[in-house]
Amino acid sequence: MKAKLASLFVAALYCANIRIWATLLVAINLRTEIIGIENVPKKGAFILASNHVSLADPPVLSVKTPRRIAWMAKKELFDIPILGLFYRFYGCVPVKRERADLAALRKSQEALERGLPLGMFPEGTRTGKPGLKEAEPGTALVALRSGAPVLPVGITSTKAVTLPAGFFYWLTRRRPGIRVVYGTLFSLPAPLTIRKPDVEAGTTRIMQEIAALLPSEYRGFYREAKLKVSSGTEPA
Repeated sequence: MKAKLASLFVAALYCANIRIWATLLVAINLRTEIIGIENVPKKGAFILASNHVSLADPPVLSVKTPRRIAWMAKKELFDIPILGLFYRFYGCVPVKRERADLAALRKSQEALERGLPLGMFPEGTRTGKPGLKEAEPGTALVALRSGAPVLPVGITSTKAVTLPAGFFYWLTRRRPGIRVVYGTLFSLPAPLTIRKPDVEAGTTRIMQEIAALLPSEYRGFYREAKLKVSSGTEPA
C-alpha cells in the first residue's frame, strides 16, 4: 500500500512540474522541432536511449515525450541539498558510475516492470559538445536483462542552452532551436545467457541507432553508422 501511494505521489508531482511549469519554460525559451513523436509507445515499458550533450537534454526530453519517464541519474545529484530531493521525488534512479551498481540495475528493472519508460544516456555522462563518445554497457545490459524494447532518440543544438540563463531567454528574445528525433522501437536479441559479447553487441546496436538519427557532426565515435532506422529496417 505504501509503495502504491508513493508511486501515485511521484506521478502527481511529475505531472504538476513537467507538464505545467517545465512545459511553459521550454515553450517560451526554446524553439523545438519534433520528429517521429508517433514512434513513442502510448503505453507499456521501454528504454528511451538518447545522446547527451547538455544539462538541458533531460528536461527537454521530459517535456516533449508524452510519457512519464523514470530517468537514471548519477548518484552525486541526489546528494545535492534540496535539489537532490527533487530527483528522488521525480522517481529518478540513482546510479554509482564508478563501478557496477547492482542496486541501480534492480531499481531500473522495477521501474520497467511497473510499465514506466526508463530514460538512459548510454554515454554515461554529457559530452559538452557535439560528437558521440564510446558508450558504457549499462543501457544494453538493462535491455538484455529486462527484455524491454529500446526507443532511440537523437537530440541536437542543446549545447546552445546554458542554465540557469536558459530560463530567461524569453526576456532577450534569444530562443535557441532544438531538434528531437524519435527513432523506431527495437529489441535486442535475447540470449539464453547474457555474456560480455552480447552486451558489447547490444551497446553498439543502440548507439548506431542513435547515431543514425543525428547529423554527421554529432556521430563522433559512431560516425560510420550505416543503419536505416527511419524506415525501420534492420542493420546489415
